[in-house]
Amino acid sequence: MVNRNAHFYPIILAGGRGTRFWPLSRKRRAKQLLALDGKQTMIQQTAQRLAPLALPTHFWIITNEDSRPAILRQLRKIPAKQIMAEPIGRNTAPAIGLAAFLLLRRDPNAVLGMFPSDHVIGDAAQYRATLSRGIEIASAGENIVVLGIRPTRPEIGYGYIEAGSHETDAAGEHGSLRVRRFTEKPDLAAAAKFVESGNYFWNSGMFLWRADTLADALREYLPKTARLLERIASTYGTGKFADTFRKLYPKCENISIDYAVLEPRSAQGERQSHIFCLPSDFGWNDLGSWAALHEHRVAKAKPANGGPVSASGSVDLNAKNNFVYAPGKFVALVGVSNLIVVETEDALLVTTLDQSQEVGKVVTYLDEKKLHKLV
Repeated sequence: MVNRNAHFYPIILAGGRGTRFWPLSRKRRAKQLLALDGKQTMIQQTAQRLAPLALPTHFWIITNEDSRPAILRQLRKIPAKQIMAEPIGRNTAPAIGLAAFLLLRRDPNAVLGMFPSDHVIGDAAQYRATLSRGIEIASAGENIVVLGIRPTRPEIGYGYIEAGSHETDAAGEHGSLRVRRFTEKPDLAAAAKFVESGNYFWNSGMFLWRADTLADALREYLPKTARLLERIASTYGTGKFADTFRKLYPKCENISIDYAVLEPRSAQGERQSHIFCLPSDFGWNDLGSWAALHEHRVAKAKPANGGPVSASGSVDLNAKNNFVYAPGKFVALVGVSNLIVVETEDALLVTTLDQSQEVGKVVTYLDEKKLHKLV
């Protein structure tokens, strides 16, 4: 059933390179453009999940010049002018801020949703139900809504949300929690305490707010960047836009929306900040590395040997818990465990599951050595 909100605008951020998925992920074939979990690419799945909540003309994609051509091909229903390429990456605050100032001019009642382009969601119906509740909260005033994921383990790779008091909806049920503070990527000991406490959630990176709420917050906390974004937005739809965007956007501060707005706003206190957390249980995974993809596939397939192999055939001899991607190759695994092996036409990656977060350093090395064909 389609239940599209007339004032809801999904903003999908698709500017990342996905360096931890090298060598499969490249500049012009970034993680969000890959079909890592099914036949559709990550960004196609993201748009499809949100489609029942918003018209195709309400979607905006913020990406880069390298990825834009592929996104245009993959998301044909979204107007091409709303698939925008940043002149240079400036993190999430300028990206979502530009969308806010653009939509503020188009629809004064616009509610924006900020969505990474490369997450996995297990239960799409529950996901949309959670978002619908969040849209109601965000549209009711100067409220900011974050989707918080119930943690299943002490994870040092995610940010955490400390939740406070319960809020009741019209039916008298606890629909959301006030946010006390945000904590970025704690050490293992702190993460363990957070999980044990029961009132901490993983920060999913998905937020909801009215366009005017976000615009006002940026004017307060990032005044210089806000002025630049307003000038860019004022030229949208004119012949001056492309040149203004190219000249002014690189002058914006390179900062995430978490650091720019959410952390200082939450410091005002849970009643004054108007930040709300919606506890969510819809099967979320951000697939941040080859190891995360391995865990996700194991959980779905539960193979007898404890690890999936993508190849033309394989044999395991005293081998377990390995991830291999080698299309068109027969793979023999003999006496090895906890390995990641990824082969493409021009590159081969061999690492361990517990070192998969370090793969991005290979891309840094290749960039430094100007080995452009490999990135």
